[in-house]
Amino acid sequence: MRRRLQEGAITGFQEGVELGDYEGGGRACAEAEDHAGLDVLDGDEFLEVVLGQGGENKPSVGIEEADMNTIAAGGGGGDRRSVVVELPLGDSVAAFDLEKAVCSHGLFMMAPNHWDPLSKTLQRPLRLDYQNDSSSLTVRISHQPDSPSSLHLRVFGTAYLSPRHQQSLQDQVRRMLRLSEAEERNVRGFQEMYDGAKERGFGRVFRSPTLFEDMVKCMLLCNCQWGRTLSMAKALCELQLELQCPSPNVLGAETKLCSPTKAESEHFSPKTPAVKESNKKLLAKNTSTSSTNKIAEATDYTETSDCLHESENMSPDLLSSDQVEDLHKKGDSGWTSSERHNVNSCSLSNLQPSVGTEVYVHNSIGNFPSPRELSSLDENFLAKRCNLGYRASRILSLARSIVDGRIQLIHLEEACSTPSLANYTELADQLKKFDGFGPYTCANVLMCMGYYHVIPSDSETMRHIKQVHARNSTVKTVQQDVEVIYGKYAPFQYLAFWSEVWSFYEDTFGKLSEMPHSDYKLITAANMRPTKSSKSKRLKLS
Repeated sequence: MRRRLQEGAITGFQEGVELGDYEGGGRACAEAEDHAGLDVLDGDEFLEVVLGQGGENKPSVGIEEADMNTIAAGGGGGDRRSVVVELPLGDSVAAFDLEKAVCSHGLFMMAPNHWDPLSKTLQRPLRLDYQNDSSSLTVRISHQPDSPSSLHLRVFGTAYLSPRHQQSLQDQVRRMLRLSEAEERNVRGFQEMYDGAKERGFGRVFRSPTLFEDMVKCMLLCNCQWGRTLSMAKALCELQLELQCPSPNVLGAETKLCSPTKAESEHFSPKTPAVKESNKKLLAKNTSTSSTNKIAEATDYTETSDCLHESENMSPDLLSSDQVEDLHKKGDSGWTSSERHNVNSCSLSNLQPSVGTEVYVHNSIGNFPSPRELSSLDENFLAKRCNLGYRASRILSLARSIVDGRIQLIHLEEACSTPSLANYTELADQLKKFDGFGPYTCANVLMCMGYYHVIPSDSETMRHIKQVHARNSTVKTVQQDVEVIYGKYAPFQYLAFWSEVWSFYEDTFGKLSEMPHSDYKLITAANMRPTKSSKSKRLKLS
């Protein structure tokens, strides 16, 4: 059912009720917003505005009375209300692949991102106005076969979005998927230069919706194994959710949190050591884990809304607890360095989403915290709650500098709108002034900002050069080694390097976009060491 609003559109509901399309400039949305004095309207407020019951300046709409109850209930009631926003792909439409654009860097595995390998959708919270620290709503990003020229952003928990909020969500998704004109030129330039990149669809490297999130996550990559990086990011998102509903631990106007109780600390702290983890066998230490905990770990931080289990159609998002456990149970136990992960293709490709079935998988953790949300926290509390160690002081210093205006992120992003060697040096010098931003972190942040001519160098870089290029690279020689190997791909040296690294990971562990979330932590150097046999033994998950 469709009902057109004056020159624009507002929403598409989960139950299939749509109030309009996206042909206009959204004037009706703006009129409704201005009339109510609100950016997001729910229930009776939404009805009062769009049906013109609240004043003289009312938009021209045509909605049958029979639709009113459905609209007021948000297309089914409760948390199932949703709005669909279309994001045109523009010049990227010809070769864009959502799965490859998302599953191209470890950032996609870090909370609050949640990639669903069955429906091939990305879900996470996004702020309605990321520049003004507004509230967050869960957004699911999909690329529908019947709509190849645009992405669908389904926004849960509201029956209306203002044009300003729609634009904000679109901007964040564009940043994550690098859908700007400049990035599209980079993708095409690299694919013309690097053999096999176009056939593999490689050229976009996933990043976060905001520069601040990228900066903090790049800090989390330093001096620890990948499993701990994942758990620190998850703990920060758990903390953000708690900050939305403060406990008695929140003190006065300063919003400083007291030290957590033992129970709270155990719940929120990542279950990985605070020091750099030693190589260890990923085996029987977790055998005492209860089946309930296994299911919780396998499904990561999402759960399916109970009302959806009434559907008779089998959808990949409607797996039973037993099926989820069966899918992931072997991954929970880990493997030795001589074993490798490989997802049984039939477990994923043979499960196709049910046509017309709409699934709302909602997060049980929050969004990634904003600078303002972090700035007032106590350093010792943050370090202990999220197991950040020395990183806590650096993250707080960054957050407070942004809140105080000493660091202007918008100016940093504007400076890299047209990347060049000249402004790279200028930006790198600025970043190095920030506490915790050494050469490796700076190079990673600048890669996220669109500079691809510098390869961040760490132990993983040296491992890759030694294992793939048979060079005994060291801390002293690594920069020279990467220049010799990848210099011919300038200005896309990083893309050439990362294309190799990502291919190596998938040769070792199987297709990463199909890896169970509970196995993300197993992508470590210990599990990538060459084996005595020429062919690695892979663990097949049923």
